[in-house]
Amino acid sequence: MEAIFELLFNELKQSTRASELNCREVAARLATEVTRICNESTRIQALGAVETWATKLAHHRLQQCLNYYKLGSKAGRVELHSTLSAIVYRYITPRGASSIYQNRLTLIEDFLQGFYVEALSAFRREGAMSQLAPTSSTYRPHTLLELAEYLAFTERYAKRRIRFSNNRSQQLIVLRAQAFVQKQPPETSVDMEQAAEGGASESEAGWDEALVQQVRQVMGTQEEAPNQEDSLRQSVINELMVYLQERQQEDCANYFSLRLQDLTAQEIEAIMGLTPRQRDYLQQRFKYHLVRFALLHRWELVHEWLEADLERNLGLTPEEWQAFVASLEPQQLSLLESKQRKLSDREIAQNLGWTITQIQKQWFKLLEKAWDLRN
Repeated sequence: MEAIFELLFNELKQSTRASELNCREVAARLATEVTRICNESTRIQALGAVETWATKLAHHRLQQCLNYYKLGSKAGRVELHSTLSAIVYRYITPRGASSIYQNRLTLIEDFLQGFYVEALSAFRREGAMSQLAPTSSTYRPHTLLELAEYLAFTERYAKRRIRFSNNRSQQLIVLRAQAFVQKQPPETSVDMEQAAEGGASESEAGWDEALVQQVRQVMGTQEEAPNQEDSLRQSVINELMVYLQERQQEDCANYFSLRLQDLTAQEIEAIMGLTPRQRDYLQQRFKYHLVRFALLHRWELVHEWLEADLERNLGLTPEEWQAFVASLEPQQLSLLESKQRKLSDREIAQNLGWTITQIQKQWFKLLEKAWDLRN
């Protein structure tokens, strides 16, 4: 354990602006966790080379912690909230069979409030096992590094797999979400925001006990994100979710939410209870709707996000744009020019003598051709 502790301690000192004492305490807790896992894991013990596994685990824990540290307080909370929301999305279904996207988001936020409280309790309990940096029953992060440690722990805690007697397993947060939908969630205070107050600045100021806000503000913070690219990306995600919901493609929406967190195909199959063949079929169905959404339903929004709108020649290089225009038939060229003039489909249909359906179909083909050229 001493070697693992030294490894973590030195890396934290080099990669953060936290005090030496702070780095020492966080390193001690991480080292304790790594050692406990290696000692309790029958698989690691059976494989041997325990020190090698401990080193790998230590680097993994360290990287998770540093990732949240680099994001900072606000972005770190948004990142964790988004990740956990994506995991539980398909399991949080509003009562009365209502599946309106906004209703589901509200329930997810309510559920996560309670889960953050549980995660902090688990963090205190497991951190208390560290002799070098004991964690009391009232412990709360005071610094940005400690907040990053807590956020990383909460993500790992949520993703822990609980094994059943029938050899199946499930992520802990999914089990909690399934239990949540069976009953009215209790009113709880929000330790997540309390944690955020402690790590809100690089000054590593203490916690303000009086400031307890709702985790829902995290989503508000996300909506106010100053980065236009992030805002557009979130708009595309929201619009696509609504598009899938309106077409009663619940499975595709669930699949999309899992894809957002970069889960592997095997993980998605396990979470959704699908065979590889069923997952492949679902993937193809999702792709079909994604293409319809991107090239027909909300093509302006998607192309703006991709920086491939008409004002930027659909994202084509000058040479590609020339080749693209040269390949068009006269009426297709008229359609392109009309779109560039921002005429409505109805006006274009009147000018070209087409129906609106024909306009949309031809425009879909043009965008598809440009898409192929870009890629």
